[in-house]
Amino acid sequence: MKQFRLNELPISCDGKHILAGIMPGEYLAYGGLVFEKAGFRAHTNDGPGGTDYHVHEDCEAFVILQGKGFVEINKTQFHPTIAGDVIIIEPGEDHHLTSSEEDPLVVIWCHAGPERNEKQVISTKSIEGDEKS
Repeated sequence: MKQFRLNELPISCDGKHILAGIMPGEYLAYGGLVFEKAGFRAHTNDGPGGTDYHVHEDCEAFVILQGKGFVEINKTQFHPTIAGDVIIIEPGEDHHLTSSEEDPLVVIWCHAGPERNEKQVISTKSIEGDEKS
């Protein structure tokens, strides 16, 4: 796990996504916005049989927009997090976000990859059906 502050991100001007300097992947491929319930622990009892184990083969980013809580890594590390934090979960790390009871989290989560999201595929044909050059 890596933790950054939003205002300290190495933002490049080459047109890449905003997290390009801290996580691999050419494009932001998928993600979402989550309004966590007070005290909620994400990915509890995920998977078949409720294994309480949540990992990915790629990096995942969490951008904390509001609230506070903590990030749990591999059931042994607990890192406080507050609004303005950017968390990068490394491949293979079991991870869970827990929202504060007093100030619940609002989080953007995303993954980056070599291709755009399927909803963003750029057409190579013009309106008339001719191929673009």
